Amino acid sequence: MTIRDRFSRLSRLGASLALALTASITNLRADDMTAEQKQPCGSPAALDDGWSIASPDSVGMDGERLCGIAARLNLRSTEVHSVVVARHGKLVFEQYFTGLDQPWGQPEGRTEFTATTKHDMRSATKSVTALLVGIAIDRKLIASAVEPVVKFFPEHQSVKSAGWDAITLHHLLTMSSGIQWDETLSWNDPNNDEPHLAFDADPIGYVLSKPIIAPPDTLWTYNGGGTDLLGNIIEQVSGKSLESFARETLFEPLGITDFEWKTYKNGKIAAASGLRLRPRDAAKIGQLVLDHGRWREQQVVPALWMDQSIMPHFQAVGYFGGTLFYGHQWWIGRSLVAGKEVKWVGAFGWGGQRIIIVPDLDVVMMTTAAQYGQPKEGLAAMDILANIIIPAVRDAR
Repeated sequence: MTIRDRFSRLSRLGASLALALTASITNLRADDMTAEQKQPCGSPAALDDGWSIASPDSVGMDGERLCGIAARLNLRSTEVHSVVVARHGKLVFEQYFTGLDQPWGQPEGRTEFTATTKHDMRSATKSVTALLVGIAIDRKLIASAVEPVVKFFPEHQSVKSAGWDAITLHHLLTMSSGIQWDETLSWNDPNNDEPHLAFDADPIGYVLSKPIIAPPDTLWTYNGGGTDLLGNIIEQVSGKSLESFARETLFEPLGITDFEWKTYKNGKIAAASGLRLRPRDAAKIGQLVLDHGRWREQQVVPALWMDQSIMPHFQAVGYFGGTLFYGHQWWIGRSLVAGKEVKWVGAFGWGGQRIIIVPDLDVVMMTTAAQYGQPKEGLAAMDILANIIIPAVRDAR
């Protein structure tokens, strides 16, 4: 046998041993893997929190395509913390990431997010406050959405600006009150109205003292001050804190037990931005909207109120290129998928918090992120919605 023949034989023997060793290690790893590790990508955790859990394929979605979400997010180097997807009322996908976060009232730092980690909802809180207004009206605590705002603040008659008598709850809900308001400026800019909600001793007085620059129903301006007025009104008519009213009338029926509703530095509850929820609990809010105010067999929010809330009332001028409409603290938009427009309804929170409902496809998507102050915050959520989640629906109606 020549040296070349011996070398060839040894090479074949070595390759055979390597294959056998690889197979052995693979089998060992498979045996050592936990049940959770063996689950398909994005399989929701079984938390007994009210969600029915199903595989994507069982509800007509492409599970393999959904597994490409993480790779798609990496293309944009985003600080996305979670993605949750539900279809036909069942939770079918959830994925969590480790990333930098700026939680309300806590130092900035890296967090390993899981299915049980609460996250700031920021301005998606506004949409929840609007649901509570509908519940209060249904319970006869408030006569209707056309009640004048000043009726609830007689102690502020001396500070309210001329024109406030014509402003109703409806105008606050649709951000069409016509008051002078700007919260697009830097937080440290003295002309930014939003910090006054957090630091003024009388933030209600501050809002009511703002001048009216246009008649109601004629000018849309993004305004968290109006939402804080709505939260205060709920507290007045219910005789409870906004947090307690929300717990009893909305969160308990939805099986949401782990939440926070933060307060400002002045001690006032942040009705426009202070809610913290688990992402899969936030997705329940989306499912509630999709089902016209129902969760399982219970009508939690009146169906008529829900339908009015997601009806376009105004063009959201100046936001996202003016391509969005606005309802009762809910955004209404559309995505272009395979040459077709797909309509959706959303709750938007600063930094990339998104609850998106796609009624025609019976789909809910929820994302959390830390894209605070980024010029294209929230872009990642809309990207995976249009390029992965909606296309993953196989039996689109």
